[in-house]
Amino acid sequence: MTFKLTAVPAFRLPEEYRHMGEPSAWAKMTRPGQSMHSFLEAAFFDADGNLWLSDVPYGRVFKVSPEGDWSLAHQIDGEPHAMRIAPDGRHIAVDYRHGLIELTGQSDFKVLSTGLGSQPYLGLSDMAYAPDGALWFTDSGRTSLSDPKGRVYCLSPGGVLRLVLDCLPYSNGICFSPDGAWVYVAATRANQVWRLSSNLPTTGQPMVGVFLQLSGGLGPDGLATNEQGWLTVAQAQAGRAYVFDALGDPIAEVRLPEGLWTTSVTFHPDDQSKLYIVDAQTGTIFVANIPQ
Repeated sequence: MTFKLTAVPAFRLPEEYRHMGEPSAWAKMTRPGQSMHSFLEAAFFDADGNLWLSDVPYGRVFKVSPEGDWSLAHQIDGEPHAMRIAPDGRHIAVDYRHGLIELTGQSDFKVLSTGLGSQPYLGLSDMAYAPDGALWFTDSGRTSLSDPKGRVYCLSPGGVLRLVLDCLPYSNGICFSPDGAWVYVAATRANQVWRLSSNLPTTGQPMVGVFLQLSGGLGPDGLATNEQGWLTVAQAQAGRAYVFDALGDPIAEVRLPEGLWTTSVTFHPDDQSKLYIVDAQTGTIFVANIPQ
């Protein structure tokens, strides 16, 4: 049985944070001819229950308190697609323009990596820390089915950067199974979620398979798992999210009452059945309770 649910609004970007001026270069590239107040991505909760969100076109990272109060944690001259808090407490981000960066202050950052050797990043997209502390991140650029060269990288806890995959039609959301054994990667332009083992071979690329074949909208964007092994998918430009069990069987389809630009999903750390879904079109974070 697949539950059909409708999410309800939980948080909405306040008016004072809605950009009213000229769209940024990133906004013009991705939504030509349209105004863009924000484009919220990469939702996650910290240990204190604060919700963090990246605003790609205007270089911002927001923190939303459990009470729903918004604050501007970072604003840089960049395009942060995602930010995560590293095991050592640093704020690390994947930035479409600058590469892998550390946010060192409200408006300051330092570049950690612009690519591997002589191979510059195409344009970084999403990131996730593995249970062992390794940082995995995706490098989508403008890849698609006509140019399936999107990449996945892994940065070991010791600082060794490795190219894991270079064959995805727009590598996007990335997350891990609860035990860290499996890596899920959104291949947005193929409308698929791929899966591979996190235990990489000594050399060469790992074996990888299609875990989910989806349809409709643009394709999967953000991904997240919970302690039960459920995988949830933000289906871009479809106004919905899907929840699957660890075998890939559907559990729930969650529709949004407004907005189609579904970008990100995350489970609440204190209630693993409470799913938060980000809609960038309206600047709203919705919530739904997934039945056990």
